[in-house]
Amino acid sequence: MTPRLQALDYLRRIGQTADDDIDLGEAALALAVLDHSTDLAPYRAHLAVMAADLGQLTAGKPDGLEDRVAALGRLLEKHGYQGDNETYEDLQNANLLRVIDRRRGLPVALGILVMAAARAQGWTVMGLNFPGHFLLRLDHAGGRQILDPFAGVAALGPRELREMLKQTAGLEAELTPDHYAPVSNREVLLRLQNNLKLRHLSADQPEKALAVIEDMLLFAPDHIGLWRESGLLNAHLGKLTAGIQAFETFLRIGQERGASAQLLDHTRNLLRQLRGRLN
Repeated sequence: MTPRLQALDYLRRIGQTADDDIDLGEAALALAVLDHSTDLAPYRAHLAVMAADLGQLTAGKPDGLEDRVAALGRLLEKHGYQGDNETYEDLQNANLLRVIDRRRGLPVALGILVMAAARAQGWTVMGLNFPGHFLLRLDHAGGRQILDPFAGVAALGPRELREMLKQTAGLEAELTPDHYAPVSNREVLLRLQNNLKLRHLSADQPEKALAVIEDMLLFAPDHIGLWRESGLLNAHLGKLTAGIQAFETFLRIGQERGASAQLLDHTRNLLRQLRGRLN
């Protein structure tokens, strides 16, 4: 079986896996190999080396929250990772294989590397629901620290977070508890792939955007928003049968998940239109 077929099978199995059991590093490698089919063994070995290096950086040292933050920063520095400010929109920045090759990437890709190494030590670290810029939260000994993986795992306080929020959400935006809320492993992977989807849409490449959505549905098969996007893009591309199936799935899951009546009605109208075009 080729690396790509193995990755597809792995992602389908993730779709039926409890969120807490998802290995973020392995899942991100599987997503990356869909676009760059290659042997994953060297990349898995690199993640293992990073985890071992973090263990060495902290062995026999003080183990406070600040110490752990400093160790994560030293880990990225040791391996030469940095945020890609120069070519931020490059698709390679959201592909973990290319991120490892180039030692640069988007905040969420670098965040996955940090989380994989930290969790290998048993540390409690998670992604946050912060708009426009992926952030991490490290919990330890009753304390919490928000971190920016794009800036060498820099520690952020309320002032920095407020400034960052206003840059992405507008000058009137203010911090709310939602911005500090943790996201699931599956949501981290969705956020990673969403970067690819949006870049393809911006480049007027709906076929590629649809392919990314189909990959996302492998590991998030109950995500109603993705099914609706799949229906819209399939309809746009003239793939009427696939669009009908996607809208039908959206309606079934959406009714179970409490989607708004307005959205359900609008999708039913779209579905009727597609069926009319098919007939």
